[in-house]
Amino acid sequence: MARGRLSPERLTRAGAELADEVGFEQVTVSEVARRFDVKVASLYSHLKNSHDLKTRIALLALEELADRAAEALAGRSGKDALTALANVYRDYAREHPGRYAAAQFRLAPEAAAASAGVRHARMTRALLRGYDLTEPDQTHAVRLLGSVFHGYVSLEMGGGFSHSAPDTQETWTRVLDALDALLRNWPRTT
Repeated sequence: MARGRLSPERLTRAGAELADEVGFEQVTVSEVARRFDVKVASLYSHLKNSHDLKTRIALLALEELADRAAEALAGRSGKDALTALANVYRDYAREHPGRYAAAQFRLAPEAAAASAGVRHARMTRALLRGYDLTEPDQTHAVRLLGSVFHGYVSLEMGGGFSHSAPDTQETWTRVLDALDALLRNWPRTT
């Protein structure tokens, strides 16, 4: 990669590309410096350390996911919205495995509060209003959806479903059908 002008944004993008190629855990300032054919020290005027770089990649991934989700959810409700949101996560994980892993990176509370993660929560809650869920059930359902989406995608990407029939797409569709049925018939507390 050509040196050009270095900036935090350019280094973050390079780190995100690197994460997709070699895995998020392998991303370091040293590896990014190699990409630009510069000394590591020259990056420290743009980045504090590898943790800062990983935080920036996580924020980028959350922003990209939120943008995709907003576009996919526009004009949809109910099962259509649920399916659209689920497919955004699955498709993003397949296209950008390192960035998807970065989106799971534990952020400092102030970074998390200012991140696109807040948009994800708002969009998921808006989707759940279509199922007539209120608090605290809405929070439970947000956690359930996140767990199912992330769990399925992680197992699928790790090859956990590759040794048996039926096809993973068929299972994914059935999982979303089951989630829709559950959300429409959410157990009420007494």
